[in-house]
Amino acid sequence: MNENKKIRVAITHGDTNGIGYELIFKTFAESEMLELCTPIIYGSPKVATYHRNALDIEANFTIINDASEAQEGRLNLLPVFDEEIKVEFGVPSEESGNAGLRAVDCALEDYKKGLFDVLVTAPIDNNNQFHFSGQSRYIEDHLETEGQGLSILVNDELRVALATRNLPLRQVSESLSKTSIINNVTTLFQSLRRDFRISCPRIALLGLNPKAGDNGLLGSEEMEIIAPAIDELVEKDIQAFGPYAADTFFGCNEAEEFDGVLAMYYEQGLSPFRTLSASPGINYTAGLPLVRTAPELPNSLSIAGKAIADEQSLRHAIYLAIDIFRNRADYDAPMGNPLPKLYKEKRDESDKVRFAIPRKREDRTPQSENEKEAH
Repeated sequence: MNENKKIRVAITHGDTNGIGYELIFKTFAESEMLELCTPIIYGSPKVATYHRNALDIEANFTIINDASEAQEGRLNLLPVFDEEIKVEFGVPSEESGNAGLRAVDCALEDYKKGLFDVLVTAPIDNNNQFHFSGQSRYIEDHLETEGQGLSILVNDELRVALATRNLPLRQVSESLSKTSIINNVTTLFQSLRRDFRISCPRIALLGLNPKAGDNGLLGSEEMEIIAPAIDELVEKDIQAFGPYAADTFFGCNEAEEFDGVLAMYYEQGLSPFRTLSASPGINYTAGLPLVRTAPELPNSLSIAGKAIADEQSLRHAIYLAIDIFRNRADYDAPMGNPLPKLYKEKRDESDKVRFAIPRKREDRTPQSENEKEAH
């Protein structure tokens, strides 16, 4: 990677009736952002101009015909369609949602050509007029990569990954398996090391049932699926702990002791994530060759056109994408020219035992209140 060349950040404009352009224009109103990176907005000059005028935001952008023409120090805008699109702020429509996805389509094609470094996506809400599986799933499917990505919610205090996709609660249990949990924690572990440069990450797994099953009284998934998965992860030298009851885990600040958390379903991870921190949230899709982040902004369509959207979420999504891109380059650099092996490696269990955290089940399973009192 050329250290002198600014990182090229592709930004899709999102739902054209939403807050994408407001976030983009406010973010790049600060000149330091153009010193940090070279932005390429995948969108529509006509829609961008409408948003700029309607919101009375001072913003200049340069129209380019190809991502390779992007210039440093400018807000480059690459048209993804030419036709007129009616803009109705805050109104969900199939047309405005599809306009957002067309920007994603164009960006992914350019990524395959190597025309930018990282991707940041502005919001597209799933609503009654525009149903789709979400941008994370959409990007995975259209990248045609092996394996699934893993959604990680990131802010200053937490990194929370989700073991299941957006599912009805009744389907969550049947979609969990020992294998799926091991795969998700392994992806989270690898991301924490490579993307976040945490050398020996500690990962907490939440239980599925109330009180983490209460030793089988309130459900058996913890004993039959999650705990055995933790045992196997520990054997693979991944520091996994739990399963923890979600209420006490977050309520007693136990999350502070861990570098990442695997929640079993949507509300279990999202509710505390959105409640416990005032810092902007970011959605990062780990496990993909493409570095993709997005501002974590629920129901963003409802505030469109009111000039009240907080651009900090987009700004932090850009920061995180750049950090991860650089972290990956630093992490991968030693792998490019590995030293030749001069001797046959021999497993030395003595050092492994000396430096390992105790691996007994009782050392990794949260204690009940009765057990704590007994001690």
